[in-house]
Amino acid sequence: MHGVHVSVGSLLSFALRSALCAEKMSSDRRRNLSSWGDTWLSPIGRSGLYEAGASLTQLTRIASTSSRLLRTLPMAVSTSRRGGGVLAAVVTAVAALAMLGRVAWGGNPGFTCGPASAQKGFAFCNAALPAEQRAADLVARLTTAEKVGQLGDQAPGVPRLGIPVYKWWSEALHGLAISGKGIHFGNGPARTATSFPQVIHTAAAFDDGLWFRIGQAIGKEGRAFYNLGQAEGLAMWSPNVNIFRDPRWGRGQETPGEDPATASKYGAAFVKGLQGSSLTNLQTSACCKHITAYDIEEWKGVSRYNFNAKVTPQDLADTYNPPFRSCVVDGKASCIMCAYTLINGVPACASSDLLTKTVRGEWKLDGYTASDCDAVAILHKSEHFTRTAEEAVAVALKAGLDINCGVYMQQNAASALQQGKMTEKDVDKALKNLFAIRMRLGHFDGDPRGNKLYGRLGAADVCTPVHKALALEAARRGVVLLKNDARLLPLRAPTVASAAVIGHNANDILALLGNYYGLPCETTTPFGGIQKYVKSAKFLPGCSSAACDVAATDQATALAKSSDYVFLVMGLSQKQEQEGLDRTSLLLPGKQQALITAVATASKRPVILILLTGGPVDITFAQTNPKIGAILWAGYPGQAGGQAIADVLFGEFNPSGKLPVTWYPEEFTKFTMTDMRMRPDPATGYPGRSYRFYKGKTVYKFGYGLSYSKFACRIVSGAGNSSSYGKAALAGLRAATTPEGDAVYRVDEIGDDRCERLRFPVMVEVQNHGPMDGKHTVLMFVRWSSTDGGRPVRQLIGFRNQHLKVGEKKKLKMEISPCEHLSRARVDGEKVIDRGSHFLMVEEDELEIRFQD
Repeated sequence: MHGVHVSVGSLLSFALRSALCAEKMSSDRRRNLSSWGDTWLSPIGRSGLYEAGASLTQLTRIASTSSRLLRTLPMAVSTSRRGGGVLAAVVTAVAALAMLGRVAWGGNPGFTCGPASAQKGFAFCNAALPAEQRAADLVARLTTAEKVGQLGDQAPGVPRLGIPVYKWWSEALHGLAISGKGIHFGNGPARTATSFPQVIHTAAAFDDGLWFRIGQAIGKEGRAFYNLGQAEGLAMWSPNVNIFRDPRWGRGQETPGEDPATASKYGAAFVKGLQGSSLTNLQTSACCKHITAYDIEEWKGVSRYNFNAKVTPQDLADTYNPPFRSCVVDGKASCIMCAYTLINGVPACASSDLLTKTVRGEWKLDGYTASDCDAVAILHKSEHFTRTAEEAVAVALKAGLDINCGVYMQQNAASALQQGKMTEKDVDKALKNLFAIRMRLGHFDGDPRGNKLYGRLGAADVCTPVHKALALEAARRGVVLLKNDARLLPLRAPTVASAAVIGHNANDILALLGNYYGLPCETTTPFGGIQKYVKSAKFLPGCSSAACDVAATDQATALAKSSDYVFLVMGLSQKQEQEGLDRTSLLLPGKQQALITAVATASKRPVILILLTGGPVDITFAQTNPKIGAILWAGYPGQAGGQAIADVLFGEFNPSGKLPVTWYPEEFTKFTMTDMRMRPDPATGYPGRSYRFYKGKTVYKFGYGLSYSKFACRIVSGAGNSSSYGKAALAGLRAATTPEGDAVYRVDEIGDDRCERLRFPVMVEVQNHGPMDGKHTVLMFVRWSSTDGGRPVRQLIGFRNQHLKVGEKKKLKMEISPCEHLSRARVDGEKVIDRGSHFLMVEEDELEIRFQD
């Protein structure tokens, strides 16, 4: 489609401002609300460039109809008398997005084949054949021009074969999202979708069963949207399993954190839930992104579009690649997305070693590979890896890329073929992978509403009571209690005479959602949640925004003095951390610290600080201030976040979340973001990264989190004779000596059979000593006898959750696979198990396991 290239964010901001112009308000008020709207719309702006057929006149016309569109958005803006106008403006902006190249919402889903189809006799319509065979038949029937057209995320239809338009790009990070082009909210039967907590928040629960159920719910809602005609695709480009290596990364909020074992389990569980119970009849298609070593957006002039990540084989093997391997091997993900970045000089989307040798060869990907948006264009334009556009397309396809997010391959593949840069077989290989996925999604089996597994899903399966309850459960489970001096919490609602709720994040629904969000079923802000317990609660923003350039300190301290209890709901927003933007400081922005301190000083009793952030912040000042009695971290907690926070504050829920990332002090920012090394370098003072290697001060450690109860854990059994474990299974296999002088067993030489026989259970006893019933999260680590050779200080190998009544004691079983859990990566990336002692750790308890032949 030809038209003007415009930023989605710019278009939506324009639509918002158009609506604001219709409101009767002061210019200052309009300017403030316009700025607020930019904050709301900035995550959408990441959708890249649209080729827009809509003119500015059309967008203005959209603005004039905003009052009619109010019915489509089930949210309330309660912070302004003019809230209705602002809300109308928001709806206008969403409507503008819908105008840009989207089809009508609602109706019949697209499909091919079926009993009445003219193509029913073709092999690609034969559901009894394997998907690969059907895809090969279809590709063989396409003309060269038709083939080229399928190489972008917006694939045109092929009317002569009955093939409808297909849109590959949909997002489902923590719920169906308005980002992407395949899912349509609005005037159809399904106007909203369940908005679960942002991933970093959910990761704090350390529960792969919970992660699976969230993926399952999102997958069901995605299929329901498709059946309702509100989706033009079922490919969900989620989850993001990159390692949250640096605390300043703007997209760390999208990930399960800094630990590769956690990210691996998260990826596999979420993918299984999203894709459904059948690998041949997918509910949706999951895509794990962005392989690999990607965690820089825009930092001090360094851009993700041309950053060369210099990564050691050791770090690739035990940090950056494991989550993607788990997605494919354990989760059976049907897609992997390559990152923008170069890895040791080679762009990820042009690396045959990565896409073909590793992902498809070693891990056996059964699916397709996608580029991040415009990554193929970037090969040529920003990274200058190729001399021409045609070479960029050819290099990517030959490396193993199947589809480009964007139009670059569609625009340049024909000339690449004409110039002999590649052959039609290269295109065919990619298309067979793409159409095989669509076969597995049932797009060539007739009307999808007749699908035995998913055909009955519809509007009644979106925003269900079960899904809403799951969103609340996930929000509660992810809250981390960081401080609770003198058992200030939980509060008893009847004893709270009055409450002040102060903070820019206290009554902002967008603060709940993070990025890549959809339109939620319903929302409860922290202020709304607290109001359910304390009717007389009063709200004051305190800061004009998260930037807090202006603070209403006098008003805030006056309110604090007159209130029985004070809650400060502070933190970050998408203006500080988002796709395309990294932080340069770990401190709370602007005047937040000064405001918090002043309010705490003025209040009658110690205040309660609640932080909504994706990445960690240095709050050392609050740790040490006795007038700040309790601190909670709640990530970006989703539609039920405010209720979850209030339930924790008032003892309806006993907190059990644990931090999935290390919280570093501000002094850590003196180290450059561009140093990709995980291991420390004593010679230069480089401290390393993550709890596994970092040698430096912390604000809070990975895995930290308090409870209202005291739990005790101990290892009660495991591995039989720990002094000589593995003798029988390792019989006939001798330890090798490495160049470093270590005696090791090579995992490749041990083999799958021996690895399976080496598995053993470990029993952990957990007891709740009270005073409240609650859930406890058990984290099991392994440590080695030394950290020489780049061995981690410790490594998480398993986690389990158990709910216990006061005084109750239970045993938890953890399965240990030495080849996976006790192995380490040597400097060349080879996985080995050291001969000798390994120590399993649960809190303060240890169990020694000795390996010897």
